Amino acid sequence: MEKFPQFELENQDGERITNEHLRERTVIYFYPKDNTPGCTTQACDLRDNMERLNELGVKVYGVSGDSKRKHQNFIEKNNLNFDLLVDEGFALSEALGVYRKKKAFGREFMGIARTTFIVDGEGNILKRWDDVNAKSHMDELKAYMEGVH
Repeated sequence: MEKFPQFELENQDGERITNEHLRERTVIYFYPKDNTPGCTTQACDLRDNMERLNELGVKVYGVSGDSKRKHQNFIEKNNLNFDLLVDEGFALSEALGVYRKKKAFGREFMGIARTTFIVDGEGNILKRWDDVNAKSHMDELKAYMEGVH
């Protein structure tokens, strides 16, 4: 089983989050940018389903290349109830292969591809979803979590 890579990132409040924080089943989702339509939809779906995820013993972290300040704004604006991690240098995103060439509006650029991981308490990657659909992903995630609970 593949292990989640070693990491140390700051959350929106400047607290250091590391693999040591993955001592329970954890959803770690990577998203392109704070305060964009798809990313807001996805974050709000997680927020609205947090009670159910907590009942299933699941912790949630979002990861993007945005700064602490942008994360704080995104959390406040959308009343998010989970931490957002700062991967400004894209080290964790690159280690997991989610920072890659993307295309939009006829141009190519490097960015984070919307990807979700479920990690168990020992740091094993239980499930990975690539190129996640922001609108329907919560249903897939809940179905998977309820099936393995």
